[in-house]
Amino acid sequence: MGQVLGQRFLQIPQFICYLAAGNGSRNEKSAFLMIDFCSIPLTFRHQRNADGLSDEMLSKLLNDGAGGKPTAGQLLAVAAGVGVATALGYGVYRLLRYRAAQQPPSEWHRVGEVSDLWIYPIKSCGAVRVRQFQCSPIGPQVGFLRDRIFMVVKSADGKFITGRSHPTLVLVQPSFDAQYERMTLSAPGMMDIGVDVRKLLESSAPGSAEVWDQPVTAVDCGEEVARWLSRFLLSEDFGLRLVYYPLDRPTRPVREKNRIHRLLTARDSGALHDATSYMLVSEGSVADVNARLDKPVPALQFRANILVKGPSAFEEDDWRWIRIGDTVYQNVKPCTRCLFTNVDPETGVSSPEQEPLTTLRKYRLKPGLGQSPVVGMQMGIRTLGAIGLGDAVYVG
Repeated sequence: MGQVLGQRFLQIPQFICYLAAGNGSRNEKSAFLMIDFCSIPLTFRHQRNADGLSDEMLSKLLNDGAGGKPTAGQLLAVAAGVGVATALGYGVYRLLRYRAAQQPPSEWHRVGEVSDLWIYPIKSCGAVRVRQFQCSPIGPQVGFLRDRIFMVVKSADGKFITGRSHPTLVLVQPSFDAQYERMTLSAPGMMDIGVDVRKLLESSAPGSAEVWDQPVTAVDCGEEVARWLSRFLLSEDFGLRLVYYPLDRPTRPVREKNRIHRLLTARDSGALHDATSYMLVSEGSVADVNARLDKPVPALQFRANILVKGPSAFEEDDWRWIRIGDTVYQNVKPCTRCLFTNVDPETGVSSPEQEPLTTLRKYRLKPGLGQSPVVGMQMGIRTLGAIGLGDAVYVG
């Protein structure tokens, strides 16, 4: 009897999978699936009375015609079968919904245009403003000028440092030659120093470092630039090193704290980025924040890659898909703000009043994100290409 009963209830998830795999649109599949798994419990709980199902008929269903009332064990088996079928049906339904969410829309509407573009080659250091960039799987790039491709780490353990703990990092200003192969670093009170990125990539053996306790492949950039950074940031001859991410693809999983964002995947983790390889904010959002501050802050202080002119304040919160030029992005995570937001990019000084973070916490907190207010959005790239200043921005 147990085998017969099991076979009967195994047919239910098969029927569900048949519906999910059948012809028709996604909406049709989802509708069939909802009707199926929602109606299964009704068959056993309600329809017995509605259709006049007798104990004898139920006994035949459970005992394959052997007669007698069903036992408690048999009824529990029925309930278990219904539960399994319902769970499987709901799982398939969720899978279909997730797949539908991964498909770019067929209709777009224009919301504005690109008004500024920045690349931050060294994590937490100065930005390089550009007129256009290529959009790669690991972030914006122009030749060997690539976003968050370098970072400063502690010599002792290879763990990175950021502007949260070392705000004067923002005063380390990178620049590149016309071929975008050689980087020059400048800082107040320091002689400029060069880093041949092409040569570094071709001749150095990779080692390892850590980003938020996640191991990453890293190439050490040598003693000279290590001593330069240590002198500027620590007033010592040693203690820090510069490392370079040599790969052209992301390698880190989604951080544990970010797994609440269901659209965020490992392919979005970028090179040495905190969460994703692209960040966008609108001029309207920056203006809204500044209207509430005694001392306005520049858009650069929010460290976006793409600044958009045209949308109203925080309109980007609700965008799902974004198209700029040849590229298509998915909004995978709101950009939560930390203490680094308080650091003035021109002076390297953190605001004594803890602004704009204090003001943002009064009106830009979101459920489930704690005390980290939101400005801008973090995107995963879905179609590679190039973008430039003045390009139209579409959403769908």
